[in-house]
Amino acid sequence: MKRLVYLISPSKVKENFYSDLNEVLAFKNVKFFQLRLKKIKKKDLFQIINKVKKITIKHNVKLILNDNFILANKTKVDGCHMGQRDGSFKIARKKLKRKILGITCHGSKTLAEEAYRNNADYIAFGSFFKSKLKPGAKKANISIIRWAKKKIKKPIVVIGGINNLNYKKLINAGAKYIAISSFIWDNPKLKPELAIRKFK
Repeated sequence: MKRLVYLISPSKVKENFYSDLNEVLAFKNVKFFQLRLKKIKKKDLFQIINKVKKITIKHNVKLILNDNFILANKTKVDGCHMGQRDGSFKIARKKLKRKILGITCHGSKTLAEEAYRNNADYIAFGSFFKSKLKPGAKKANISIIRWAKKKIKKPIVVIGGINNLNYKKLINAGAKYIAISSFIWDNPKLKPELAIRKFK
């Protein structure tokens, strides 16, 4: 099966999170797992990284840390994802020599070209649909995917309100990975291990 999912963690790690994550990754359609935990003590984050890393290794999934390239450099994660306000990409690239660096470019060709020049490993565009995770996120047009596929030879990650009914049009436009979170972790109808099965 093709690994097309870029899975983002729930905003809080609850008791059953680790067993849920293990079952979700066992379906084998997730390529990256991003830990996106805001307002958390560093000590707690280290413990979570260590536990999650065992699960991601088991399922051959790349573990990405959100925002903090300095911490990503110091820990056993596989890389870092940076937004436009998370510091210098140039410094991050130097620090993360052998690690993955992904950059959010919203719906901007200029930001995507800059990310390309700074040698990002993948470029993320969005939000394409209304998102629970970031309700106020900037909107992106699907045409940016087609443009990037032609002009920027980097894997494209798409984000923002993606579900089982709308993801295929983004893949068909040229996206390599779909970033999802709420549909998996906050789905009122499906448990995480069943929700992940909707993406093939």
